[in-house]
Amino acid sequence: MESLSTETAAVGGAESIDDVMQKIAEHKGCGTSGGSGKASCGSGAGENDLPQEIWDKVKNHPCYSEEAHHHYARMHVAVAPACNIQCNYCNRKYDCANESRPGVVSEKLTPEQASKKVLAVASTIPQMTVLGIAGPGDPLANPEKTFKTFELIAATAPDIKLCLSTNGLALPEHVDTIAKFNVDHVTITINMVDPDVGAQIYPWIYYNHKRIYGREAAEILTQHQMRGLEMLTERGILCKVNSVMIPGINDKHLVEVNRAVKSRGAFLHNIMPLISSPEHGTVFGLNGQRGPTAQELKALQDSCEGEMNMMRHCRQCRADAVGLLGEDRSAEFTTDKIMAMEVTYDLESRKAYQTKVEEERLKVAAAKNAELATLAGEDNVDIKILIAVATKGSGRVNEHFGHAKEFQIYELSTSGAKFVGHRRVDLYCQGGYGEEDSLDTIIRAINDCTAVFVAKIGGCPKNDLVKAGIDPVDEFAFEFIEQSAITYFKRYLDKVKGGEIEHKERGDATIRQGAFITA
Repeated sequence: MESLSTETAAVGGAESIDDVMQKIAEHKGCGTSGGSGKASCGSGAGENDLPQEIWDKVKNHPCYSEEAHHHYARMHVAVAPACNIQCNYCNRKYDCANESRPGVVSEKLTPEQASKKVLAVASTIPQMTVLGIAGPGDPLANPEKTFKTFELIAATAPDIKLCLSTNGLALPEHVDTIAKFNVDHVTITINMVDPDVGAQIYPWIYYNHKRIYGREAAEILTQHQMRGLEMLTERGILCKVNSVMIPGINDKHLVEVNRAVKSRGAFLHNIMPLISSPEHGTVFGLNGQRGPTAQELKALQDSCEGEMNMMRHCRQCRADAVGLLGEDRSAEFTTDKIMAMEVTYDLESRKAYQTKVEEERLKVAAAKNAELATLAGEDNVDIKILIAVATKGSGRVNEHFGHAKEFQIYELSTSGAKFVGHRRVDLYCQGGYGEEDSLDTIIRAINDCTAVFVAKIGGCPKNDLVKAGIDPVDEFAFEFIEQSAITYFKRYLDKVKGGEIEHKERGDATIRQGAFITA
């Protein structure tokens, strides 16, 4: 594997690794603060936490800013079907409308079709700010189609941010072209920096016109990933690293991956759970490799957060996803529909709408900060709880329990309300009645939560939640999530102090494998 870059070596051999990483991070525009060494930027950072040029890149990018993902939408266009590596957790499916995971699309597009689709979506969803190419193969294994798409969109919709996701094998040879097309955000999937670990994840790669197997393949892949990451950050391109947590294979090793990508200037690290249901037809799915539990995933993310900021709001999107994270509106924009549409791209109307979004965003932040101030004096209380929230977006508790396809998870402490993840679930309401089997899966998915916040909930599910020890809370309907959560936590602390309730650690929860978007 390649050593640290020459830039790293030039920092100084006598310094500690923490000092080296700090200087590199500062050079990349992502310094560290406090004793933890954690970068003072990332998915949870606000305007005052970042250099202006970085804030401008992330403020309305739903994948790079946890705060932005409540308000802004993204879309992926499926113009890149070919792939140059094989992953044991991946099975690319075309013409598939009901699975929500990477590598799956309903239809493949030409660059010209993709360009018109972007204009149609951006005209219909004015808060759509980011266009990503994430497959269903690898964008850089399809460079002509990928960069032609970017060229067309940059010419017709210049306000939309361009983004791509890659496995990194072909990255070094395309960095100059990425920079040329002003692609400001690149995500690299990096699951290992040790080829012995990589050989258990990647059966083969296709490189230099031949297929290479085993450890040799993994060694080439990690060399190219590390060099590509360095080259991108040297050019000021923001990089997010995705890693799939595979228990027993790379779960402990991902701490080392975290350190390696931070030292090379990565902006965010996103550790995702393995999706391994047998029906998906992946190698891991068919050989019984399990995914992590909710608490296993959170523990690993927490341990890495001491090194750099973690992305907690990833939805492991399809390669043709459209809309806010957590929703998929791609069925509204099929090729037949968009080719028949007369599309007028109104840039000024989009800007006006996004100005209103920013006003709402400021209200959310102000409400949270005002409520957070009321926790002053509680610093010595070492109690944390998780809550689940049913929301449609905009940072509000605005979804009915029975209509929720996912719950957002917040950790509450005397530091405030911290977004730590989400849980996909099967829909409870089925045409006027509740599906009891679905309710059982929902309870298992949020079993580690003390409460669930909803806009509305029926009597039957409310009773079952109470029996499971989960407090159903509908008093904050349509209010801001974080402000409401802090209010609830203050009351919880008061009840603990008054002896009304006893604080207990909740059990683990199940990460719902393969939740279907049409369920």
